[in-house]
Amino acid sequence: MDVSLLSRACDRFLAGADVARQSEAMIRFDRHGTQLLQRLSRLYGRQPGFEPWLLSLFTTLGTFARARSNELRELDRRREQNPDWFIDDKRVGYCAYVDRFGSDLNGVAERVGYLESLGIGYLHLLPFLRARSGDSDGGFAVASFDEVEPALGSMDDLERLAARLRKGRISLCADLVLNHVADQHEWAVAAMRGDQHYRAYFHLFPDRRLPDRYEQTVAQIFPQTAPGNFSYVDALQSWVWTTFYPYQWDLNYAHPPVFASIASALLQLANRGVEVFRLDSAPFLWKREGTSCMNQPEVHQILGALRAMIDLVAPGVLLKAEAIVASTELLPYLGVGEALGRECHLAYHSGLMAASWVALSEGRTELLQQLLDSTPALPAHTGWMTYVRCHDDIVWGVLRSDVETAGTDFIQRIGAAAAFLEGRRPGSFGHGTAFQSAGSNAVHGTNGMTSALVGLDSVAGDDALRRLALMYGLAFVAGTVPLLYMGDELAQSGNEAEQDAALIALDGRWLQRPRLDLARLKQQSDADTLAGKAHAVIKALIAARRDPAFAARAAAKTLASDNDAVLAIRRGERLVAAFNFSGRPQHVDWNRLNAGDGWTTLLQTADDASTGVELLPAWAMVWRKKT
Repeated sequence: MDVSLLSRACDRFLAGADVARQSEAMIRFDRHGTQLLQRLSRLYGRQPGFEPWLLSLFTTLGTFARARSNELRELDRRREQNPDWFIDDKRVGYCAYVDRFGSDLNGVAERVGYLESLGIGYLHLLPFLRARSGDSDGGFAVASFDEVEPALGSMDDLERLAARLRKGRISLCADLVLNHVADQHEWAVAAMRGDQHYRAYFHLFPDRRLPDRYEQTVAQIFPQTAPGNFSYVDALQSWVWTTFYPYQWDLNYAHPPVFASIASALLQLANRGVEVFRLDSAPFLWKREGTSCMNQPEVHQILGALRAMIDLVAPGVLLKAEAIVASTELLPYLGVGEALGRECHLAYHSGLMAASWVALSEGRTELLQQLLDSTPALPAHTGWMTYVRCHDDIVWGVLRSDVETAGTDFIQRIGAAAAFLEGRRPGSFGHGTAFQSAGSNAVHGTNGMTSALVGLDSVAGDDALRRLALMYGLAFVAGTVPLLYMGDELAQSGNEAEQDAALIALDGRWLQRPRLDLARLKQQSDADTLAGKAHAVIKALIAARRDPAFAARAAAKTLASDNDAVLAIRRGERLVAAFNFSGRPQHVDWNRLNAGDGWTTLLQTADDASTGVELLPAWAMVWRKKT
């Protein structure tokens, strides 16, 4: 470590701070400045001009630190004192598009009371920054990090919403799209004008020689609608790397100004009150020939640098990795080795989500148990984000290594599961839709709201409702922060709106992006309606999770139930849950699970579950606690 450079970086960071803030800033620099400098040196230290670039970055970071409001600074202090705040609070998340949930940011603010009554402590609003005109991948093609999409409001509206959410102890989560920007972003526009500084922001190739070599080892995200990973742009006279859609240009993180620009975008939003950032497409940030160009070592240096920067400037903020990768590749996104627990605070457990749908389709839980057993232990002050559905498809590829480890054929087994959930097998209750899967034997993704996949959109019976409860019950027991997808708490059906028909035809993921059903919303307390029944199920789950018996910091451990249809989980010393994933009643021996005498039922979707050997109805679950 260059001690002189570290000292100069500290001086730049502290410059301009008043006496009161300088002391606090110095303490944080002592804790995190070295880590940030090390990460950046590993990434860029050999590049010409590294030192002046680094010192300029620390000057910028100091400016953002001083610009944090007194309210946010106090939030930072409280959370520094308890880095497990988001675990201890037993927060439950809620995910929605702004326009689908409340029309605009002000409309979302008007619905905060609904979220409070439900028991939500974390609101993830899907992309609301200004997106490109025309196709925008649901807002993930960002045209400006400095503006809200005009139809959704303004930055002032965002700040007011964030303040209202803080008042209700709800943390606002926003997407920060790391891998790419829209072709209409000012950086891309400048590159098309020939600006060499901004051309370096992207991966440009004069011919197909290198792209063709990369394509040999790089997967396709949208093989039907956007095949390949490169697009020719006349204005650039070059091929540009476009992992997702042709209008989303991958950023070149080997160019230091890209990191500085993204860091500024993050901190600007943090100072407006965003408390959590979903780091979209995190695995794709570094390109290396001969590899999948995912999960490269430099990706973790970049994310670790962002974490050190947050700890330095805004330590009340969380980073969440959107890494839809195999479970064995997830832990590095939380930090391993010398960086243990010092990367992202949260990571999506997409493997658990996908495996739970396989279990529901098969009526067997061995793959689900195998995945849970192989899930690595969490570093301190980190957690899993667990969920049932989201705005994206079920990405089946995350299970490939788990299925192959189990000794079964991936295409055959997962293809059968997908076919079941998509209603293409006899006896299926699912009504999902295949996504980017060409041919009956192809397996890529599956779309559909939870209600469609569990059969609630066609049958409003108790079985279907228990399946919805079962899926969310597992996410609530197994995760650190379970995430509820908008409308699932009302058993809302898929998107059939005429005005969205063109969107759905272009991208089937819009099937699970309906507008909030206001008629169902009015039925939330009516126990005679499907919406009211589903709402009661979710509220009961949230309440049960807040019981003192639920050990928030403890890992979820599977227990031997001697029944492939039943998954049994212990959470800490005082909570055991059993889940029947089959369509037939199953026996559960609570004494064998050490949850018999001296234990009582905390939550159940079964008729009877006291002690001893009990019959668990089809698709039912029971949580028991030690008294």
